[in-house]
Amino acid sequence: MKVKYPSVSEAREDERIVMVKDIFGTVTGKYDFLNHFLSLRRDIAWRRFTVRQMRFFETNRFLDVACGTGDLAIAAASVYSHVHVTGIDFVKEMIGQACRKVEKRQLSQNIRFIKGDALHLPFGASSFDVAGIAFGIRNIPDKMQALREMARVVAPGGQVMVLEMIPPRHTLFRGIYRIYLRKILPWLARLFSSNPSAYHYLADSIMNFPTKDIFSALMEGAGLIKVKTYVLTMGITCLFVGIKAK
Repeated sequence: MKVKYPSVSEAREDERIVMVKDIFGTVTGKYDFLNHFLSLRRDIAWRRFTVRQMRFFETNRFLDVACGTGDLAIAAASVYSHVHVTGIDFVKEMIGQACRKVEKRQLSQNIRFIKGDALHLPFGASSFDVAGIAFGIRNIPDKMQALREMARVVAPGGQVMVLEMIPPRHTLFRGIYRIYLRKILPWLARLFSSNPSAYHYLADSIMNFPTKDIFSALMEGAGLIKVKTYVLTMGITCLFVGIKAK
């Protein structure tokens, strides 16, 4: 059955939450394959770069928010064997897939996954050295609240990290990229996914994401300081890193 989702810019907040649950509950089986295929495996390199920027100094704990199938959590645990990793997501199908991947890689002692809401994280203040979210914050309508929650659960001096695809700044490349997202990506997804409309939503959510400068200001508004940005792969992805003040 073909599903049509409303535009990100037009959907109400409650509609977007329902959309996200439906989308990520139906694409789970091919999610990892399509992410790697449609990004030419750059998503793996982006996560590795993110993990290399992490700094553990007090709790030796990392929180992966909107963890999906657990790729960022697995990448962190694979590099930092002494760190305990928690992943949280509100889509049970994604959590199930993440748990299966962790068991296969024999990382169950280092990683746990729980079902929960990024806007109301079930952890006490200063519980983690690092809280990160990879390709998930664009699916959260109330981005400020999500950032505030991540900052709350991080220890003073700890990092809040956001890895996200953004609209390229260069006008010509932005036009080419728009064609890829709006035309080519959904066509490719149709060959493999039972819900290709999910990838129309993906393209829409990327092109409607705030610019690098606007999102950096949003992180500062959430109380984070020394916000750094790392622009990756010709500007289609950016890693934002903010510090919780001591």
